[in-house]
Amino acid sequence: MIQTEDALLTKDDFAKRTDLPDWLLREYQTFHTTVTDKTFPCYFGMNGELKGELRYAYVMQNDWSNLTAALKSFLTLFKEPTYKRHGLFVFVEPFEIEGSLDDYRKQFWEILQYLHEVDEIEWPVKSPIDPEHYLWDFHFHGEPIFVFSNAPAYKQRKTRNLGNAMVIGFQPRRIFEGLKGTEPGGMMSREKVRERVAVWDQLPKHPDISHFGDPSHHEWKQFFIGDDAEPIQGVCPFTHKEMK
Repeated sequence: MIQTEDALLTKDDFAKRTDLPDWLLREYQTFHTTVTDKTFPCYFGMNGELKGELRYAYVMQNDWSNLTAALKSFLTLFKEPTYKRHGLFVFVEPFEIEGSLDDYRKQFWEILQYLHEVDEIEWPVKSPIDPEHYLWDFHFHGEPIFVFSNAPAYKQRKTRNLGNAMVIGFQPRRIFEGLKGTEPGGMMSREKVRERVAVWDQLPKHPDISHFGDPSHHEWKQFFIGDDAEPIQGVCPFTHKEMK
């Protein structure tokens, strides 16, 4: 079992702690180099990494318990009145042999399902539990969280490839205050980022990318987009406990 007492990591921990696995140190260095590249499209992530505002965690292939402890600790940061726009990035121990995008997608949804199954706090009553509802969002510990994937199997969407490990981003909805898709500041900021992403990837914006609250949009499809410009088909792999 992973020791979960210090599950939530800071930037400094990668230089100071001696108990972190070698693969994690390598993958963090790749992550750091990538997101601090001056041309990297997401300047929110770039600034967060440079300022030390991001947080990190890791899970092994056969042990995900570290994530529960890390996510709980991470959410306590937002109890502070002057919280920053923190984001949590979770490194998943690489497969022995690189998998297909579907392999990473399957594991991504299995990890979110695991988090839901072990969550001690009930899903908010007013929040939809069916992913097909346009206002559905993932919740953990009562908090709505935008979750997104990065994986080595992304070959065209280079902005989604941050190394040899799958890296899962967790962004509580609170950090989007003032930057929502329907607010002027949010629309402008997101469009600038998306324009930069299109240049990096040499692909148009993925058709499933939109903003939360769009009636024609399914939020779950944005969590793990394709490595192309084709809409995601099928049903959401996530199932709320009450729908089983």
